[in-house]
Amino acid sequence: MATRPKASNHTPKSVAVGKLALYNRLPVLRAERNLSRKELAEAVGVNHQTVGYIERGDYNPSLELAFRLAMYFGLPIEAIFATEPFRPLSDAYARTTDRKEIP
Repeated sequence: MATRPKASNHTPKSVAVGKLALYNRLPVLRAERNLSRKELAEAVGVNHQTVGYIERGDYNPSLELAFRLAMYFGLPIEAIFATEPFRPLSDAYARTTDRKEIP
């Protein structure tokens, strides 16, 4: 007679992970569209303070809110949020053009 494996009483431990640094381009996107925090908050259904907390990195948005922001701006989530700091757009542009000396 075959024996059944004994049920394990072992509960996997959760891995303690520090807060993930999440960088965002919300201030730039708002400025490009001349939007206040309040206007953006109303458009995506959150309090205007939530937008401020996200912009400052004090709060990471839920996945649902990240999708709502991406849909609002018409951009993929990774164009708005990243785990590494965004390179300034001026750096990317400066590398593609010749620099001219200003007299």
